[in-house]
Amino acid sequence: MGGGNGAKAAQKRERNAKNAAGTAKSQLKVNEAAKDIQCDTCKATFLKTTREKALTEHATNKHNKTLKECFPNFVAPAGK
Repeated sequence: MGGGNGAKAAQKRERNAKNAAGTAKSQLKVNEAAKDIQCDTCKATFLKTTREKALTEHATNKHNKTLKECFPNFVAPAGK
């Protein structure tokens, strides 16, 4: 009677694999470049989208210090 859906799906997978070959979809390099907030105490880096609350938790939990002591250059975004 003809090919079933399984054969069609396999053909489509093969066709899509050929079209997507060579295109890396990794965010690792982009994420590494976006880490521009650094703790002065332990030199840990954080993404630029990290919120003040997370940085404050890091400073108090890891170092028993304030936000300004660990991140003196941090400026909260103007959006809030």
